Amino acid sequence: MSADTDVIVDPDTYLTGVPHERFARLRAESAVVWMDEPAVDQWPAGPGFWGVVRHAEVKEVMRNAAVYSSHLGATQISDPPDQATLAFVRQMMLNQDPPEHSRLRKLLTRAFTPRAIARLEDRISGWARDLVTNVADRGQCDFATDIAADLPLLTLAELFGVPGEDRWLMFDWSNRVIGYQDHEYAVSAKAGEGSTEMARRALALRPEPDAAGRLPDQRTRAGMPDLYAYAHDLGEYKRRNPGDDIMSNLMREIDDAGGNVSIGEFENLFWLFSVAGNETLRNSLPGGMFALMSNVDQYRKLRADRTLLPKAVDEMMRWWSPVMRFRRTATVDTELGGTRIRAGDKIVVWFSSANRDERAFTEPDRFDVTREANDHLGFGHGPHYCIGAHLAKVQMRALFTALFDILGEVEPAGEPVRLRSNFQNGIKHLPIRWA
Repeated sequence: MSADTDVIVDPDTYLTGVPHERFARLRAESAVVWMDEPAVDQWPAGPGFWGVVRHAEVKEVMRNAAVYSSHLGATQISDPPDQATLAFVRQMMLNQDPPEHSRLRKLLTRAFTPRAIARLEDRISGWARDLVTNVADRGQCDFATDIAADLPLLTLAELFGVPGEDRWLMFDWSNRVIGYQDHEYAVSAKAGEGSTEMARRALALRPEPDAAGRLPDQRTRAGMPDLYAYAHDLGEYKRRNPGDDIMSNLMREIDDAGGNVSIGEFENLFWLFSVAGNETLRNSLPGGMFALMSNVDQYRKLRADRTLLPKAVDEMMRWWSPVMRFRRTATVDTELGGTRIRAGDKIVVWFSSANRDERAFTEPDRFDVTREANDHLGFGHGPHYCIGAHLAKVQMRALFTALFDILGEVEPAGEPVRLRSNFQNGIKHLPIRWA
């Protein structure tokens, strides 16, 4: 069993794909297994953690914040290096428990109005068609960079009221944060582009690589001064010049709350959506395309019957699982799946395993665009269920509709290049071609 867990935690493993066979062996043995925590790159070894690999137990952890906390040790496997860093990351909604998490989520939900999303749907469809049309005459392209990367950026820029020419800043920020285990993203990432005064001020603060070519820890404020400077400037601009966008709505809510929401929390909400809102979809789209090309019968079934698209999108999220894991910390002694857990122990839920659990899904390794019972965890579960799930599904449906209409059936034009990460199931490059 230790050989399987060692492979699972090694980010190099994911350069060739998620180790589903090893997860299946672990699930057959137990719902909860002990996993060692070796050093990874510059990250030191840790004490180890309980890996949760079955669907029911993952759901239990995700819904029970009183026992399994996001706040105590934050949500990444590695502990923050010091108390100051821990205190900072605890301001992020991602690393909070109710009632603090509920307070921020309620604020964000009110800003994320159905009207704001509904007015975007036609724009999203138009952007998707433009992105596909722009490559149609070429006969081939890199789906990940030429098509999939820009749709979430366009959508988030519109949603936030970020000037469109600054949207590639978000591409750079998410590369640096999510790709921290990947050499191309963490070491060689290029500065984003932007032409506004806010962008120029932010870019002037972008950290330089050290002598080894490595950027500072991008999951801390000190590692992302350009993002936080931009968030601050954008918030102040929206306060003075409010519009019908999420950032303007958030500033109104913050002002109406009488100071109950800090500027630090506001800036961290911008971080959350700039990074998490971009990267999850950016990996889901190539993952969905890879699933279709790997299962041509399902691809053709979906092209022939577009009413299956909502089910197909959910199946892409289950089969691909763009976010592979998150951490919690036990607040009390407890038992999970027959395993005794002590207060203070780390617990890591593996969505990539839960979404292939034979106890929850019939033929879980089969990609099936007609799957009816699909209680997947691709958007999480419980208090931290992805607040942008509906928007992500709208974008996925729009892009695949445009691709089917304009390109028809595409096929691989080379091997995919995967992200080196045991956190995000990402594809950096996905060459495709069409007749």
